[in-house]
Amino acid sequence: MRQLENIPFEELTVGQTDSLTRTLTEEDLLLFAKVSGDTNPVHLDKDYAATTQFEGRIAHGMWTSSLISCALATKLPGPGGIYLSQEVKFMRPVKVGDTVTVKLEVLDINERRKRATVSTNVVNQDGKTVVKGKAEIMPAVEKVVVDEYPLPEVELKA
Repeated sequence: MRQLENIPFEELTVGQTDSLTRTLTEEDLLLFAKVSGDTNPVHLDKDYAATTQFEGRIAHGMWTSSLISCALATKLPGPGGIYLSQEVKFMRPVKVGDTVTVKLEVLDINERRKRATVSTNVVNQDGKTVVKGKAEIMPAVEKVVVDEYPLPEVELKA
């Protein structure tokens, strides 16, 4: 089991970075559609999606954004932190098989409010930005080290 360890507010510094990399699988695409209820054919229907400007299925923009949430929750600042707000701009589509990396960087620290602003940019395997934005976070003030919560196995059935 993986342990998650946070970066408490007092240990954050402007310029601090971390990242998270993930490859979009067919299963991810279908599970995200199921959980979110977003069944837009541009995500799921190969024939329909082939007729669009993307020439094929694309990931839900919020799947990519959810990776930002994952990176903030597990990396910087990590467990115990609260994700307060997000500005996001979708720049390019993500397709099944694409590998994306969330790049986090602390831009500003507000000592009085115990909050920080973090850039939340996502690039694909070609180094091209697919999402850009920034988040406001409220890191935990104390050190937190926890075992990652075990998730159930999921099986897709047609």
